[in-house]
Amino acid sequence: MRSLAKHLIGSEMRRNNSSEARGSAAFHVSEKLRPHLATLIGNEGFRALLSRALALATTEVPWLRAVHVRTDGSLEGVETIRAQLDPIAFLEGRIVLLAQLLGLLVAFIGPALTSRVVGDIWPQISLKNMDFGDGAKNETAE
Repeated sequence: MRSLAKHLIGSEMRRNNSSEARGSAAFHVSEKLRPHLATLIGNEGFRALLSRALALATTEVPWLRAVHVRTDGSLEGVETIRAQLDPIAFLEGRIVLLAQLLGLLVAFIGPALTSRVVGDIWPQISLKNMDFGDGAKNETAE
């Protein structure tokens, strides 16, 4: 899941290559997933999934404790914490949170549907060599 998370974040960073876009869309991949997943599992389902992913990610990236999921499923506190962090540490937090979210998604809707959702959002990305597995790979560093 980390490889996929890195790949998706890298793709979005290349697409929005200005530093302003990178800052304002700090967790842009999660935001792009939100409407698609809300259609699939509802707004509350997405919020619960993201909240759980955030709770899991905080064990590995403690600064994520300063981030909270709003009732609409968006993240609060990202820009404040971003200003205090080294860009590498911030990127690592993004990767870990997204990997947890994707891993939970695989656990709940399965690898085939997760792959399809990701492919629908990012059709320009080849997912042929991506292993959606069972979602367990989001637990440990590669």
